[in-house]
Amino acid sequence: MRILHTSDWHLGRTLHGVDLLDHQEAFLDHLVQAVRSERVDALVVAGDVYDRAIPPVAVVELLAEALERLTEHTRVVLTPGNHDSATRLGFGASLFRDQLVVRSRVEGVGSPVVVPSRDGTEEALVYALPYLDPDTCRHRLAGPETGDDGAPLVPARSHEAVARAAMARVHADLAARRAGGGPRVPALLMAHAFVVGGQPSESERDIRVGGVDSVPLGVLTAGGEDAALDYLALGHLHGPQRVGPDLDPEAPGRPLARYAGSPLAYSFSERHHRKSAALVELGPGGVRSVDLLDVPRPRGLSEVTGTLEALCSPAFDAQAQDWVRVLVTDAVRPPDLYARVRARFPHALVIQHRPESGPSPAAGVSPSLDPLLVAAEFVRTVGGADPDGAERAVLARAYEAVLAQEMSA
Repeated sequence: MRILHTSDWHLGRTLHGVDLLDHQEAFLDHLVQAVRSERVDALVVAGDVYDRAIPPVAVVELLAEALERLTEHTRVVLTPGNHDSATRLGFGASLFRDQLVVRSRVEGVGSPVVVPSRDGTEEALVYALPYLDPDTCRHRLAGPETGDDGAPLVPARSHEAVARAAMARVHADLAARRAGGGPRVPALLMAHAFVVGGQPSESERDIRVGGVDSVPLGVLTAGGEDAALDYLALGHLHGPQRVGPDLDPEAPGRPLARYAGSPLAYSFSERHHRKSAALVELGPGGVRSVDLLDVPRPRGLSEVTGTLEALCSPAFDAQAQDWVRVLVTDAVRPPDLYARVRARFPHALVIQHRPESGPSPAAGVSPSLDPLLVAAEFVRTVGGADPDGAERAVLARAYEAVLAQEMSA
């Protein structure tokens, strides 16, 4: 069984104002060719297909055309991420047949997609978890246990709690299927989540609820030997990476966990990423191999730092046609800075004057990227004391309300 794992397409996203739709179309062309040449049995897309809950018409048309081409050659299984609208992405899911499967309903997490091999001699189970927002999902994941009042127990308001409740359904179903004996069928889990140990970039949207945005890896792998998953096809983080310990055939219940990453760089923090898709070969014993298929790079992404004279020298010729972030370090701001930089780097996206000897541009402002810590520092600066517990709770609720509004926009 050959499974191609991708995620975080973010169709419709821009890079510092640059329209990337043509480059995203080139990636989808490459994906169709990879599916054909590698004879892929199934393509799994682990969330954030779109960049916005209500994507532009051109973006919807691009996805529709890509899925039509992909399903001519393989089965496609996709789930919504935190950027997608699960309802909109899942529209018509019950009408799709065979080659295209959209798993957007939380209630279906315990029912796998059975993927046969091309020759019909093997199969694999694909369990698909959409992005599980605690506020909207936890009541739908209640039970079957009940509390003292006889009502179904509702998971706590956290990513860990809702993921644990969803995985209980996955592991129960997988254990029941394997209890019947017969050849072992490999099992794969798609999940759009921030798993503890993963390295984030600057371009992922914050998903914290209750002050926490992550899920421990053990929550996804706690099924025991009878319900052991073989591969975790993760989405959300944009850097391709392994998570957790190396695959150990002597340690049941420890699948290989991997983020496919985004196909394009969506921030300068991703400039060193090797963008790829993961081709996973599965057999009855689990993962046989994982090969990374490089994704075409539309243009180099780099950061250059130095005086304007140095930046205009041949030393930076290699970056001249890149998308660049330019940091000019002259002690005095050079005249016509922007025009001269753009003449040297016509695709410059960010141009900043940062004198080496001068004060940091962020002097007096918290260097932390955590909005709640920045807000707390503001309260301390204005009020003369750190916010107390009640005030921190108010800040957290306000921030989470803004996040929720962004996700529904």
